[in-house]
Amino acid sequence: MRPCAVVLADGAFLDGAPLQVNAGGYPMVEFDRDDVEAVGLLKLDILGVRMQSTIAYAIKEVERLESKGLDIDAIALDDQATFDLIRSTRTLGIFQVESPGQRELVGKLAPETFTDLIIDISLFRPGPVKSDMIRPFLSARHGWTPAQIIHPDLYEVLRETEGVVVFHEQVIWIIAILTGCTLAQADERRRALGSREGQQEVCDWFYPTALARGYDLPTVAAMWEVLRAFASFGFCKAHAAAFALPTYQSAWLKAHHPAAFIAGVLTHDPGMYPKRLILDDARQLGITIAPLDINRSSSSYRVERVNPGSGRQPVAVIDGASTGRVLVMPDARGYAIRMSFTDLDGISSQEVESIIHGQPYLDLADFYSRSGASFPTTERLILVGAFDVVHSIDSDHSEGKNLEGINRRDLLLHLNDLHRSPGHSSLGGSQLNFGFIPPALISSGLPDLDASEKVRYEIDHLGMDVSHHLLEFYAEFLNEIGAVKSSDLLAQRSGSSVLVAGVKVALQTPPVRSGRRVIFLTLDDGYGCNDATFFTDAQQNYADVLFHSWLFLVRGEVRRTGPRGVSIRATGAWELRAAYEKYTQSRSTLVV
Repeated sequence: MRPCAVVLADGAFLDGAPLQVNAGGYPMVEFDRDDVEAVGLLKLDILGVRMQSTIAYAIKEVERLESKGLDIDAIALDDQATFDLIRSTRTLGIFQVESPGQRELVGKLAPETFTDLIIDISLFRPGPVKSDMIRPFLSARHGWTPAQIIHPDLYEVLRETEGVVVFHEQVIWIIAILTGCTLAQADERRRALGSREGQQEVCDWFYPTALARGYDLPTVAAMWEVLRAFASFGFCKAHAAAFALPTYQSAWLKAHHPAAFIAGVLTHDPGMYPKRLILDDARQLGITIAPLDINRSSSSYRVERVNPGSGRQPVAVIDGASTGRVLVMPDARGYAIRMSFTDLDGISSQEVESIIHGQPYLDLADFYSRSGASFPTTERLILVGAFDVVHSIDSDHSEGKNLEGINRRDLLLHLNDLHRSPGHSSLGGSQLNFGFIPPALISSGLPDLDASEKVRYEIDHLGMDVSHHLLEFYAEFLNEIGAVKSSDLLAQRSGSSVLVAGVKVALQTPPVRSGRRVIFLTLDDGYGCNDATFFTDAQQNYADVLFHSWLFLVRGEVRRTGPRGVSIRATGAWELRAAYEKYTQSRSTLVV
């Protein structure tokens, strides 16, 4: 069964196509994709993407907070703040342009118009990469070399893309112009290029036909090489435009309603990165990350208003292009994103629904009696701070002063007392017992969890560090050895050697044009992402640590490409904890 394919026909459909009911209960045509078209039926591939759910959720959050409607389809497609955000490469969570390769490409291309987004999405495809079209496009785009139109007759076809063939439609027009055939015939030839046999047939027809129309052999040969390399892998411009629209809309939401947009990304998880990186991106925009709370959390991530003075002030970004102007970044101070119950390890959907149904709760005893949450779930909620507010623990999140000196260790002891209490155990911790008197909650005198313990429990039970970024615990060491923050990497000279550190958020080994195995490592350091490339010469000594560690110290050379395109050609990698321990033992400068 072909995924996403829908066949359309008129009333005679059932008379001309054999059907059966598939395993999912849907009627299925017993033709493959080629036969469907051969008998004259129309096949559409209808793609569903989670970004659409993210956009819809963000709109609902905006409307809930601001009590006014938002028509995302009516926004202007030339919004400067949106393009500033894209040009800054701060595109995590944005549809189609958040991968390491795309972040580098938008940094090089510096999109200024909606058409630029269409071109960007089309360039980041196998065809342009295979035929080495990205480099000449960017070179012509920034005026380093003139556009290579090849022949004046193709000027209007290639002008928009700096002389580079980017779209399927351009392939069709080139074939039609050079050979004199109709656009329909040219499209058939383009499709035939997808097979080796068809490619030879087109070649045998293309050369003599184009030469007979008066085009010289160098022109015909040059265009054939482009068509041969590109046409079978290219991208339809209309298809790219359909992708560019949610790209722009998601970027617009992040630029103008960043908290609502990121809440949508966290709730529907449409992207390629773990949630801990999205949380860190939110912090960089000034958004406060509010911890789990038994009375305020829900089954999704919700936006809350907080003191405008809270949150990190966004750092100004300088456009690396010739303008050198400051790009306007979103400032989301005054907003918080509340963590969701669904991210708690081991919690069931029934527990989430029951907890929300029972809100609000007076205290731990009330929660354990009425919420329907199991003992292990309640214990994890204590460890990640979900009872801190209701018991006035930690003045950063409490609503009142904790006069009894209660901390999370005391709550854990109290939970065990509740669990062992005869009057409570008979209820299984899920029903209200009006005759039950809970044991008293008193301070044990034990110290509260320290910051590192809190983060460890957050990672263990939520899969992300909420209260503190992991690298904060290595700050003194990283400053001592001169590690460069991701936000400062653009200030480094191309070719200079740097040390960077971070948490592994992505490790990829995709095929590349050269055929060599390349490892791409993306690190989060609390100030953004560092993308490091390990070529074959750097893999022999460091592959083991790359695949088996998650906190890294990486050495490499800065690679600057375009206005804001930056990456690192890695020459070494170490497990950060091991390097830190060596530092603490010697208390001297680490030599690597």
